[in-house]
Amino acid sequence: MSQQENKDNSENKTEDKEPIKVMLADDDKDDQDLFEEALDRTDVPTELTTADNGQELMDNLHDSSTPNPDIIFLDINMPVKNGKECLEEIKADDDLKDIPCVVYSTSNSEKDINDTYKTGANLYVPKPTSFTNIVSILKHIFTLRWHKLFSRPEKKDFVVSERTVKD
Repeated sequence: MSQQENKDNSENKTEDKEPIKVMLADDDKDDQDLFEEALDRTDVPTELTTADNGQELMDNLHDSSTPNPDIIFLDINMPVKNGKECLEEIKADDDLKDIPCVVYSTSNSEKDINDTYKTGANLYVPKPTSFTNIVSILKHIFTLRWHKLFSRPEKKDFVVSERTVKD
């Protein structure tokens, strides 16, 4: 597990705001690095913590010495414990269920989208095909959609993808 604060962004005009605590659970180190770089480009003050698998994510969330994240980005296909299992545990836990969960996966499967919607995910983001699109989607989530993440979206607004986000 690693933690990286977006220091450049925390020195911007939003320096009086607490950084948004972001947790990314993804077993692909390259995807973690790309996500971190994209997050840096959003100009939103953030503090990123990563988990390499679902069990590591859940261990971190149950660690009382670590503050809970403000938002969780969750890959579906991970070893040890997959993202769907984590999502079920998070939404069943009174201490965790209100944390917005964004499924961030290579899967575009209707079954995965429907399953995670029914389980309580706040958004579903198919992993974008370009770095620019990752940045655009993250900006969209943290600026336009941030206030809406704390409520359940309608099914038609559940998937945020390269096609639905215009920069």
